[in-house]
Amino acid sequence: MEKTLTPVQDTPAPVRSYSRGSIQVEPLTCAIGAELSGVNLGDAARDDDLFAEIKSLLLKHKVLFLRDQDITRAEHVAFAERFGALEDHPVAGSDPEHPGLVRIYKDLDSPAEHYENALHTDGTWREAPAMGAVLRCIESPPVGGDTIWINMAEAFRRLPEHIKTQIKGLRARHSIEASFGAVMPEEQRHALKARFPDAEHPVVRTHPETGEQILFVNSFTTHFVNFHTPENVRFGQDYAPGASHLLNYLLSQAAVPEYQVRWRWTPNSVAIWDNRSTQHYAVQDYWPAVRKMERAGIVGDRPF
Repeated sequence: MEKTLTPVQDTPAPVRSYSRGSIQVEPLTCAIGAELSGVNLGDAARDDDLFAEIKSLLLKHKVLFLRDQDITRAEHVAFAERFGALEDHPVAGSDPEHPGLVRIYKDLDSPAEHYENALHTDGTWREAPAMGAVLRCIESPPVGGDTIWINMAEAFRRLPEHIKTQIKGLRARHSIEASFGAVMPEEQRHALKARFPDAEHPVVRTHPETGEQILFVNSFTTHFVNFHTPENVRFGQDYAPGASHLLNYLLSQAAVPEYQVRWRWTPNSVAIWDNRSTQHYAVQDYWPAVRKMERAGIVGDRPF
């Protein structure tokens, strides 16, 4: 007797290459990421229609990749500024001639606080975390130094329904003191927190342009602020360690390979990502080789 196959729930649709105007688009996974060809970001900085196509593709794929972008720092900044004003970083240094162009140079003398090998969304310790970023490779290791991005809209969509119900309305704290500040002397760490007090954000945010629901916790997240209610807490252990168990479960979703794309860097390759709907992780497996990157971070809005 012939057996009827039942489709697997949530099986992604096939992905294929396609064109958008002059841009060739090669999706890299079923969930996130596409490589663009036939486009120069220096041109896109000056061309309204070309920039609009790239922005539309970014909202669709969440992170875009391009190779052979032999552009100047000024063109890098000009393209990123099409999305919005650029932000500096209080710990990592910027290029002196291009404020907002953060230099992420990794060599044997790199300071310990400039870590990137954690699953994170940039700047959620800010009241208004970054909207996104444009990252360009200046020098790459011969092997290693890849970066991974994760689709956190997909991570939320595929959560069990009872977890979605439980986390609806929850809010959490995000801290620069507990991350970048942890290796600093106490006085310097306290000064950093005074400049950037812990920010409070919804655990599930709404993307302001697509309307998607996003699981919005990452390695900057320290704890829930409104978990201790009669609905959630029957006994003490429901709160401690119950709340931390739930937070750790949510954080673990970014490690699911089905939500990820991994990019191998080469000099003059570029990644553009939507920081509102993704996390990323810079793999530090290349010591003692050198990895030099320059990132233009774009000011965002307050999550809701």
